[in-house]
Amino acid sequence: MPPEVPHYRSLATPLVKSSPPSSPESQFNIPVGRKYFKGNKSMVIPGRKLIPSVVFILACISILRLLRIAITTSPSAPLPPTLQHTCSTPSPACEKAPSHTPSNQTAQQKIAADEPSLTKKEFKLLSDLIKRKAPCNLLVFGAEPQYLRLSSINSGGTTIFLEDDPDKISAARAKSNTTQIYKIDHQTPAKKAYKLLEHARKSPACAPNPEMLQNSSCKLALKNLPREVYELEWNVVVVDGPSGHSPEAPGRMGAIYTASMIARAGNTTDVLVHDVDRTIEKWFSWEFLCDENLVASKGKLWSFRISGKSNSSGFCSDHMVAIE
Repeated sequence: MPPEVPHYRSLATPLVKSSPPSSPESQFNIPVGRKYFKGNKSMVIPGRKLIPSVVFILACISILRLLRIAITTSPSAPLPPTLQHTCSTPSPACEKAPSHTPSNQTAQQKIAADEPSLTKKEFKLLSDLIKRKAPCNLLVFGAEPQYLRLSSINSGGTTIFLEDDPDKISAARAKSNTTQIYKIDHQTPAKKAYKLLEHARKSPACAPNPEMLQNSSCKLALKNLPREVYELEWNVVVVDGPSGHSPEAPGRMGAIYTASMIARAGNTTDVLVHDVDRTIEKWFSWEFLCDENLVASKGKLWSFRISGKSNSSGFCSDHMVAIE
């Protein structure tokens, strides 16, 4: 007898029964396959198609925003006058010119030069004094445009300006051919003020001695001024120069000291110092013109009245200004 074969046939039976080939129409009647296929299509396919659409929409929005920014900013603010002037014509030099250097700086300096040095109240204090003393001998350190009016106020007197800025000298001479203005050199920077003040206190050569001013060995004495400065007796001396606006710029130490010496050479001299809100002007005015001689002030302008031959042993009768 043949051996018995285990009944595993049911396992070998195909899972799918063979059936006669179906017609194409019958394929659309498979409920499960159709439903499953449609489910996959609704979950995956539409998502892939949406990605390009979203990217396109975002790109359009970005482009529209850029166009809006470009349109709103196209009529930009006009260039500063200095840049317009510098680059009005195309040239290699214009293309290489930096927009933040010399042209802007020069323009700022010109604007500052056009601004009045004295306020109305300060100038009134000065002009009223000249009117009371005119005709007189008036010496001015500095040649600001306002001061040129003092020549006409002091009609019949002598008015001399001492200036170190060539541009201011040219401007002053262009406005008035009769103005006596001299070019002088101030070579001592403002940053040396402290050491010069110490030197003046320790050196006997810096003591009040107007007769020795031209030959003085004091480092503060201005010895190269025009001859008239040393020969005339001055009724009013104004110190508003040199600029002294920075540590490297020429300071007014020598001008204030020399003004104090000139004042003591006459009978009674009024000395006015401007910009006393600055440390150097304040220190040296206290030291050499003395607060007991202060007779008037307005804004940043101090007016001192000094009697000739006063304080021959020293500048001020009371204490010296503390600089330690």
